[in-house]
Amino acid sequence: MTDDEDRTKRLVAAWRGADRVLSRSLLEPTVGELLAALPGLAEADPDEGVDVYGDGVVGRLERRVAELLGMADAAFFPSGTMAQQVALRCWAGRTGNPVVALHPMSHPELWEDGALSTVSGLRTVYPPREARQPTAREVAELPEPFGTLMLELPLREAGFLLPTWEELVALVETGRERDAVVHFDGARLWESTVHFGRPLSEIAGLADSVYVSLYKSLGGLSGAVLAGSASLVAEARVWRHRYGGQIFRQFPQALSGLAGLERVLPELPSYVAGARVVAAALREGFAEAGLPWFRVHPEVPHTHQFQVWLPYEAERLTEAGLRQAEETGRVLFRRWSPGGPPGVSLTELEITAPGLAWTPADVRAAVADFTSHL
Repeated sequence: MTDDEDRTKRLVAAWRGADRVLSRSLLEPTVGELLAALPGLAEADPDEGVDVYGDGVVGRLERRVAELLGMADAAFFPSGTMAQQVALRCWAGRTGNPVVALHPMSHPELWEDGALSTVSGLRTVYPPREARQPTAREVAELPEPFGTLMLELPLREAGFLLPTWEELVALVETGRERDAVVHFDGARLWESTVHFGRPLSEIAGLADSVYVSLYKSLGGLSGAVLAGSASLVAEARVWRHRYGGQIFRQFPQALSGLAGLERVLPELPSYVAGARVVAAALREGFAEAGLPWFRVHPEVPHTHQFQVWLPYEAERLTEAGLRQAEETGRVLFRRWSPGGPPGVSLTELEITAPGLAWTPADVRAAVADFTSHL
């Protein structure tokens, strides 16, 4: 076992044993725990026919997502990477332009090993390079034509940032003025309704196509859904087969996705509210602890996830959080990563149901205890 594997095992053990957490990590459940939860997912009918290449419960999931997003149709994919590859490839064929305008911090650029160009033959251009959402003016001033404007909502790597509703409408309008279609990377679109003050259908309705994840906010086993017009989704299903995504049976993923829509989706606004309480208490706690510098970004979270930056090495911060979890049963921070200037590190916080029980005083006390381990 490598040192990193040993550290991960120790971290997961501490997280599982903790009685106070802001959220549960996707690394925590065991196979047995996930299997035990399957029979009760989404009030599953044990006599329902098993899906075969996308019918049955998979079709039921697709219809439900299309309804929520206000789209004509939707197709289930085993991964978000595949869903977006297919969507952008379909649009390139329809527009005749293989250029995709997107942010350089977006998922296809950072986490897909160059698949857009290597697998799909597409090329990318960047409106801005700063860690923020692009502006309509930056899209309008791109010097070459592009066939698709892809917006990641929220932009995770920049701090789970969303534009304002007016900025989003302007971005979409500008993309269309440039004769482009608009695709939303909405892996975490579910929790954007609070910030925008609009229902999901109105937000998704701005775009020509939308991808959503079934596990990143909803807690499903895996999987993604691509939604759009009936003709686009029909074409996407053909490409899904070509990409190897036409899988014989996927009822566990579909059932867990339906359960997330049923149980977690209605709770997301409360998680966003909880994140704002925790973020404010963290700032107070860091100030009281006398840290030389800190940043909670954004100060008022746009979703139930946000970043924390501290002026220490990532290893030191991760170890401090681990010792706090082992000694007190409280998990405030998990893993830290180097970010920006040398000696500065960042972590991501997500507030879900367990975090709603934390008061501002609880957070400040946990910050004081964490900093004592540095």
